[in-house]
This record gives sequence, structure tokens and C-alpha cells, in this order.
Amino acid sequence: MPPGKCGKMNLSFYNGKTVFVTGHTGFKGSWMCKVLVMHGAKVIGYATEPPTEPSLFKISNIANDMTSIIGDIRDLKKLSESIKAFSPEIVIHMAAQPIVRDSYVNPVYTYETNVMGTVNICEAIRQCDCVKSFVNVTTDKVYLNNEWEWGYRETDALDGFDPYSNSKSCSELVTSSYKKSFFNDRNIAVSTCRAGNVIGGGDFANDRIIPDCIRAMENGREIVVRNPYSTRPYQHVLEPVVTYLMLAAEQYLNHSLAGSYNIGPDECDCVATGELVDIFCRTWGNDAVWKNISEENAPHEANFLKLDCSKIKTAMKWKPRWHIKDTMERVVEWSKAYLAGEDVNLVMEKQIDEYLNS
Repeated sequence: MPPGKCGKMNLSFYNGKTVFVTGHTGFKGSWMCKVLVMHGAKVIGYATEPPTEPSLFKISNIANDMTSIIGDIRDLKKLSESIKAFSPEIVIHMAAQPIVRDSYVNPVYTYETNVMGTVNICEAIRQCDCVKSFVNVTTDKVYLNNEWEWGYRETDALDGFDPYSNSKSCSELVTSSYKKSFFNDRNIAVSTCRAGNVIGGGDFANDRIIPDCIRAMENGREIVVRNPYSTRPYQHVLEPVVTYLMLAAEQYLNHSLAGSYNIGPDECDCVATGELVDIFCRTWGNDAVWKNISEENAPHEANFLKLDCSKIKTAMKWKPRWHIKDTMERVVEWSKAYLAGEDVNLVMEKQIDEYLNS
């Protein structure tokens, strides 16, 4: 069933399938593995130790239900051996250094991880005959950002400004080269996905607005917002995660669907950061408030960014399921359960079921 078709999303395709996920210890990776495990997949994860403390990966105990390999995406030998050992049919590549500001602090590590990491996963796939479907997850920030008011399309120029965005643009080009040079002859379906800003329960990253909001609530402080006027395509983490899986399944069955796709919210849900925090405060309650501390001489970040998702809507009859207020309700639900010491696994499973049946 195509992802956007009315009714329940059907992930039964993954029952019994072996899926190799890089970056599985991260925020998005943990949600990805949870969805796959719930639908009967044999999940193999490859990543470094969780990037935050606490981490969703450890809190959810997802390692108990999958094979977790702790390894660096820059280590081609170990990566290749891992893929050969488990012979996955499907590979989802999410391992990355994902923070814009961190890329200014450590650009070499960012390029090594995001560019050579992509080379390595592509090379590991090239050396193995088992893979039939490959999805490389990049970012909406891959585009040459002209700060214009309309959404970027997949045919627009790639040229990220900062080291993170630029490294992800390079990752797109690496994937394209391997696809044309090697994978087309091997009958491997290959897509890249450019998702907007994801939010959801269990994100503990530094320098992200929703984790900053949660930490402020936990410590009884005002929320600090450094750039309330930047507009971003915010969406719940399940929107792109489930769509990556649907695309991987659909292109496995029909190679003509392989390509590059934007995955983002509708225009009504592209909001300024200040508006996002207003929604958070209203949803959280308890007199939650924020203050603007716009920084002078801060590292460059785009002020206006949104995606045109017409391509995936047409090709796969896809559409976003949760508006920004629906998304924020789930963020607050998960976060309050976590802070209260409740079982967050139950909340994740509930939200995944709600999303697939919405």
C-alpha cells in the first residue's frame, strides 16, 4: 500500500526481512529500529555508541530486540564485514554528524563521517551481492539556499553553506556516482531522502530547539531561543522514518520509483522557531515561557527553508499525517512520561500505532 493512501499504512513487507541500519543508536535511528522490530524485521544496526547521555537507544532498550554492532562508519573493513555477515536485503543509511554548529567546530570529522561514511556504505554494498534496496538519508539543507519564499525541489542546485550541509550535498553526489557507476548494473534500487527538521520524544541532542525546551522544563528555567525568526519545515520523527521504510519497500518491488525525494510538512506547518516554541509552551502548560537571546556574530544558518514535496506526493501518493500541533502533543506526551519515570517504550509503541492508523 502506498504511504499516503487512506487507512492503515502497511509495513508487513518487513516481516522476516533483514534490514541493515547505520546510525541506529541516534534519535531517528532508535525510532526507525523500533518501527522495524514492531513489524517483524530482523534488524542489524551499525553505529558508534549513542551520541548523547541520556539516549533514546538506551532508554528504550531497543538493543534487546535487534543486533547492535558498535562501529565507526569510517571503518570500511568492519562495515563491509558486518554487511557480509548478515546479508541484508535492505540498507538504510542514517549515520552522520548531524549538528550544524558542531560542523563549524570540527569540520574534518564532519566531512570524514558524512562524505567518506557514504563512500564506505556504498562500497560495502558494492562488495556484497545481497542488497536489493538502499536509501541514503541526507537533509533539506543540501540545497543552495537562496532564502526564497517557495520550497526547494529535487532538481534545484546542491550546495550547502556550512560544513554539515555541504558534506550532505557531497553525500548526495557520492550516492549518485555509485548508483550510475555500479548499482544500476547490479539491479539495486537506490534513493536519497531530504527530510526537514524532525522533532519527537527522546531527542537529547545539544543545540536543538525541542531538546532545549525539555531541558528547561526539567530544570524549571525559561526556554532560551537564539533565533526565533528562522523558518523551518518541522515534522514529527515518524513522518520521515516511516516514509524511508515505505520508499525502501516500494522501490524494492518497483525500481522505477527510485530517485531523490524531499520529505517535509505541508506549508501550513513550516513555522518560525519562535512560533514553534509558543506551541510548545501552550501544549506543556505550567506557565512555560521563553526569551529571545538572538546572538551577534553567530555561525551562519539559513533563516528561511522549506521543501516542495510534490514529487513524492505524486509518485507514491504520500502526504504528511500529523500537523505541527498534533506533533507537539506527542512530543510533550513522551517527554512528560520520561520525566515522570514511566515506561517510554509503551509511549513509543502507542504513538507508532497512532501514526500508522491515523
